[in-house]
Amino acid sequence: MGTFIKDKFAAWQKECDDRFNQLKTNEEELNRIFIEIYGLQDELSPEVAEKDVTVRRADLQREIKSLISYAVGCMFGRYSLYKEGLAYAGGDMSETYHDFWPEGCAFTPDADNVIPVTDEEYFDDDIVTRFVEFVRQVYGEDTLQENLAFIADALGARGDTPKEVIRSYFLNDFYKDHCKIYQKRPIYWMFDSGKENGFKALIYMHRYDNQTPARVRTDYLHKLQKMYDAALVQCSQIAENPATAARDKALAIKRIAKITKQLEETRLYDQALGHVSSQYIDIDLDDGVNVNYEKFQGVQVAREGQKAIKIDILGKRG
Repeated sequence: MGTFIKDKFAAWQKECDDRFNQLKTNEEELNRIFIEIYGLQDELSPEVAEKDVTVRRADLQREIKSLISYAVGCMFGRYSLYKEGLAYAGGDMSETYHDFWPEGCAFTPDADNVIPVTDEEYFDDDIVTRFVEFVRQVYGEDTLQENLAFIADALGARGDTPKEVIRSYFLNDFYKDHCKIYQKRPIYWMFDSGKENGFKALIYMHRYDNQTPARVRTDYLHKLQKMYDAALVQCSQIAENPATAARDKALAIKRIAKITKQLEETRLYDQALGHVSSQYIDIDLDDGVNVNYEKFQGVQVAREGQKAIKIDILGKRG
């Protein structure tokens, strides 16, 4: 029998409330003792305002975002579902791999350290697919849909279905939240082509090697561009078919406009990513995020008949 996340949250909420109320009671009792000792009954009150209690209560959206962050950590191998503590944060991953992911386990780290983040389901191993599998493995198959709906409701992002809401969160807000939590020193890096969301993919900084940009470019960016081309052909056929219903035709035309902009964006990004890939850039974890991150920013790209521009390979950190 599967587990409901809402039940887990309710139990955590009760634990937090009990701890909060106990600490508030303790602080007020101490205040009463000191007031009585110093005879300050007419000047001070023992009551403590809730905002001044030094432990926090449970917050549904914050806890769900923490769950998502942990799930991403499991996808990259920072954490493991099969052993507590930090699993991998640098070094030779193969040396301790089976300590954290025993043979036959169902949820293992992403093989190539690249997880695409797209506005539609173009890849069968994108971030949403991986997250759904995480929820299935942790909480069970028979509660999967209820749990996805609970997560989506807590996130409050745009979308008509739970998966669409979760996709919207990963596309628009996850990286901003991650950078905020890590004070603009993210451990997961977002390869990001720009505001049109033409291409996005997450990697884990601690698993980066000098072939990573080339893998991102060849195995994901170029594949996505081909999928965009195919989608444009399909949408054009729908839009130009006289038998197409008016609503479907309008949707096809709208998607053509969106994908056209995304393709244009990814072509410029491809130039910049190609330049970075050819440099085989190494990073040193001891240098910290700021130094390493800047190695991938401000890549100059030439545009035919226009001024050259600088493109950031990685997403803004806030």
